[in-house]
Amino acid sequence: MLLLHGADLGYGGAPVLRDVRLNVAPGERVALLGRSGSGKSTLLAALHAAAVRDLRVALVPQDAALVPQLSALRNVLMGRLDDHGAWRNLRTLIRPARADRDAALSDLSRVGLAPEADRAVEGLSGGQKQRVALARALHRGGDLILGDEPLSAVDPRQADALAATIRDAFPSAVLALHDVGIARAFATRVVGLRQGALLFDLPVADLDAARLEALYAR
Repeated sequence: MLLLHGADLGYGGAPVLRDVRLNVAPGERVALLGRSGSGKSTLLAALHAAAVRDLRVALVPQDAALVPQLSALRNVLMGRLDDHGAWRNLRTLIRPARADRDAALSDLSRVGLAPEADRAVEGLSGGQKQRVALARALHRGGDLILGDEPLSAVDPRQADALAATIRDAFPSAVLALHDVGIARAFATRVVGLRQGALLFDLPVADLDAARLEALYAR
């Protein structure tokens, strides 16, 4: 489904990751692990660029990329804007049809935010904003979800349930995660990044303490 073969990845001509070789097959759930600055966001950006040519992709960026002045519900509706023309989209954002509103409310309910549907995003907490971004991705749907720390600001008690929601909603996934426990429960495969290189790429069952220590050692 996705293939990076010997790619150098970075910004402005400065590579962050060198000679990246990564294949993501349909049905896989890949967790990207590593310290801040290890290249997880760079790798996700490259995967997104490769995927959007052939697949319907839902994206949860690290900064959530929400419109703060709009309500949670209207931010969720934006997940499907590229499915329609400009006039339909304008009408949907000003006065959504009942079916569109109900669908967006359903997705907000899946992340526990239906009561906040009509609140402006700028008045929500960090964890709530992250859940709105996830609801937008659920509303979009597709073959694949790419998420850059999509659960980092969420209450730990909710994170496991939201990871299960992601797992059930998308056939394939690549998520950068900071919580190793969530990665173990969610992923079929883990990729460890350290200092601009892929340190390991293995089935989640093979992720042991020694590999984790090498990954996060200072």
